Amino acid sequence: QVQLVESGGGSVQPGGSLRLSCAASEDINSGTCMGWFRQAPGKEREGVAAIYTGRGNTYIANFVKGRFTISQDNAKNTVYLQMNSLIPEDTAMYYCAANLGSLCSWWAIEHLEFGAWGQGTQVTVSS
Repeated sequence: QVQLVESGGGSVQPGGSLRLSCAASEDINSGTCMGWFRQAPGKEREGVAAIYTGRGNTYIANFVKGRFTISQDNAKNTVYLQMNSLIPEDTAMYYCAANLGSLCSWWAIEHLEFGAWGQGTQVTVSS
């Protein structure tokens, strides 16, 4: 099973930016749905963004649209989540997930239907 390692989390003031990275242990470039999810204390895990690595199609949740972008680096088997204009409500543990060989769908994102998950990286937005 593919291993996923997230990095790039930390503490930032409101309005700041962070870039999260998700490095995969296997080749994800031939067509895999890679997703970013988050879970705040006391709340359910929710889908934030996803990318189908075969074509670069992206899926961005409405509540972060215009602030977050997702991208990939094929040479590094890595997916990034660029987070700008961060607000305190973005505070959460952020998780990377993968569905090898699968297209992305909003159903899978909303239902957390991903086969592999990373351990998460904490993002804290506070003044």
